[in-house]
Amino acid sequence: MIDLRTFSYIDILQPKLAGFLQTVSSGFQPLENQAILYVEVAPGISINQVTDVCLKRTSVQPGMQIVERAFGILEVHHFDQGQVRAAGDAILDYYGLKESDRIKPEIKTNQVITGLDGHQSMLINRMRHGDLIVEGETLYVMECHPAGYAMIAANEAEKASPINLLEMRAVGAFGRLYLGGGEEEIAEAQRAVTECLEAIDGRVVS
Repeated sequence: MIDLRTFSYIDILQPKLAGFLQTVSSGFQPLENQAILYVEVAPGISINQVTDVCLKRTSVQPGMQIVERAFGILEVHHFDQGQVRAAGDAILDYYGLKESDRIKPEIKTNQVITGLDGHQSMLINRMRHGDLIVEGETLYVMECHPAGYAMIAANEAEKASPINLLEMRAVGAFGRLYLGGGEEEIAEAQRAVTECLEAIDGRVVS
């Protein structure tokens, strides 16, 4: 039995998220404006088989493949959205599943901290892979389940508002997104993240 945890398309990869992924991707790094498919399954070892399937049937390139005992993750991308959709169809066909069999994302944490203290900005900057945050700016932290939906949340936040992408973790038990910027910009980004994740259908797990 395959547990389809995350299955999400990004239509147009935004510049900051593209740059961020280029710091953490181990395969063919995605480029700005490409389309992306992000898939997370359990057990993790099966991701090897569907990587083979979608690479043989389409022209997509893999940017990330992570194989753990619990979860397996695959990210593929292409400038042609049709190729990315075809890769998703190939994966679902292989598993005998529908897109709606994925887990519906749930926001577990939705924090906003205004007027960030310099000591806290120092701690955040030491762990980030993306932009910096400076004293006095506003920090937004979102935690979601399953983890993979943090990626589409980051992309939609960047579409909606000129924020700084500090960190995005789409691997593990929970996903996390850290954004920085002005208070109004963060408020817009927070709304975009919430609307995006609430609009994704799927099965509800407790």
